[in-house]
Amino acid sequence: MAKNEYTFGSAKMQNSRGGGGGRGMRVAEKPKDMKGTIKLLVKYLAKYLPVMCISFACAMISDLLTLFAPNQLSKITDAIKDGMGSGSVDTDKIVRLAVLILCFYLFSALLSFVQEWFMINATSELGRQMRNDISLKLNRVPLGRFDSSSFGDLLSRVTNDVDTISMSLRHSATEIISAATTFVGCTILMLLTNVWLSLIAIACALGGFFTMKKIIKKSQPFFSARQRYLGEMNGHIEEIYAGHIIVKAYNGEEDATQEFNRLNQLLYESNWKSQFLSGVMRPIMDLLGNLGYVAVCVTGAFMVMNGKITFGVIIAFILYVKMFTQPLGMVASALTQFQSATAGAERIFAFLAEEELSDEEGKPSLLKDVKGEIEFDHVRFGYVPDRIIINDFSAKIRPGQKVAIVGPTGAGKTTLVNLLMRFYELNSGSIKIDGIPTDSVPRENVHEQFCMVLQDTWLFDGTVFENIAYSRPDVSREQVIEACKAVGMHRFIMSLPKGYDTLLSDSTNLSAGQRQLLTIARAMIDDAKLLILDEATSSVDTRTEQLVQNAMDKLTEGRTSFTIAHRLSTIRNADIILVMRDGDIVETGSHDELLEKGGFYADLWNSQFVNAEAI
Repeated sequence: MAKNEYTFGSAKMQNSRGGGGGRGMRVAEKPKDMKGTIKLLVKYLAKYLPVMCISFACAMISDLLTLFAPNQLSKITDAIKDGMGSGSVDTDKIVRLAVLILCFYLFSALLSFVQEWFMINATSELGRQMRNDISLKLNRVPLGRFDSSSFGDLLSRVTNDVDTISMSLRHSATEIISAATTFVGCTILMLLTNVWLSLIAIACALGGFFTMKKIIKKSQPFFSARQRYLGEMNGHIEEIYAGHIIVKAYNGEEDATQEFNRLNQLLYESNWKSQFLSGVMRPIMDLLGNLGYVAVCVTGAFMVMNGKITFGVIIAFILYVKMFTQPLGMVASALTQFQSATAGAERIFAFLAEEELSDEEGKPSLLKDVKGEIEFDHVRFGYVPDRIIINDFSAKIRPGQKVAIVGPTGAGKTTLVNLLMRFYELNSGSIKIDGIPTDSVPRENVHEQFCMVLQDTWLFDGTVFENIAYSRPDVSREQVIEACKAVGMHRFIMSLPKGYDTLLSDSTNLSAGQRQLLTIARAMIDDAKLLILDEATSSVDTRTEQLVQNAMDKLTEGRTSFTIAHRLSTIRNADIILVMRDGDIVETGSHDELLEKGGFYADLWNSQFVNAEAI
């Protein structure tokens, strides 16, 4: 397994530690309306058009073959009528015509099978490519994008919207082509058969198309709203079930249910309106088609009585009219599916068109064999441009130093680490590693220099060994066992059913502390020169904390480390402590030096004992 990939379930996903993979499709504009979405969708389908054109050609030939059958049936009818009048029926002619009709239908069925095979391949490949492009896009958008939307909404785009597009196109595109072929072919053959009867059928069809245009314009906003509310509902469900223990603990079931009912009602209304408006198209088309059918039958009967056409002609024409009006219903049904596809495509293309991180393919990877010198030079940053939270931050860290970052909640500690990793871009100033500004090298080159242990643990569906060796596919089992022994997890892992080969999933009963220890072992295996610990021991008990702290002391030897801690007892042995308040460094020094100053750090240190005595 390459270092820039990891296995998640059965799929290989891109990891931000690697090269980022291919660029995929770049959509330069965001769809503004249904027409704009259709244009982007056609542009996206360009690479699949050859296969789709083969499918369309098979569908057209198949439909054209069925159009010739009524003409042959007319000849059979006339042959039977003439034979009954003369007393001798030409059975050989009738058999030949019947065999010809049968060949038409059999070959038409074969082409329909080929057409369906090609279309399924094209739409399935389209869905696969869309999911790949969304996956690549997720790695290219700024992290701030995920601060403003729920994971459930993004998940809905990858699953519901993509599936809606591929399934809808699979049926609607072919149906529209078949309907158009049948409609045009029937029109030509009817005009060749009888002009006046054809004009009656065409007049009814024009009324149907005018009605469909009006209905589509009214119903499309409801299709878009349905996909949007579906994404919001998925986000709400993901949020509630991820924190269902907190919801129950604080009796939030009623509020959660009310919000679900609100979204469910909005989804119901938009879905009902979209389906109702689109659903009425088919009955209207059928009504107009039947009116045309009746008009043709009545008019044709009078023309037969007046001797203007033969009985075989009216039989053929009745079949043509039936085939002529059938596309109206097919188009109505296909357009309903196509509207769902465009609504899903609108959400996908809107995401693919979002602002990306700057392209850094041309930047050289200058960070190699780093010593670990870090410099913050007048760093200024805000998640929102007009709300600055890091005002003017400057500090210089020597190689191998153990740096602790402390301060009250909201002081900017985690933000500082995010900037160090280049998860966010600075408003001004610079951050340098070994004298090289981090914005002058690719982000992946920066990420390679760090290993991280966060307060929020992350484990994926895989074995214990795979989770620990996540960043080092070449690591040996002995190295993993050594790391687990260092953090005190080896005995617990060996008690699992399959030891290091035990599969971790949602059903695996691991405590928060055990999950944290696994991520600490993962960091030890990574063996990077720079180490970030964000409340790494927050989920372990006091005895385990001491064990982990000893392991961390061993891990940080010869490495530059940054430790964020609210529990100040864990950072007493730090070489330098950066005390932050309101986005600025207000004090620096060792633990003893800061206590002697009697400043803000001393207040934080003493407050934990005051609180302990109060308890």
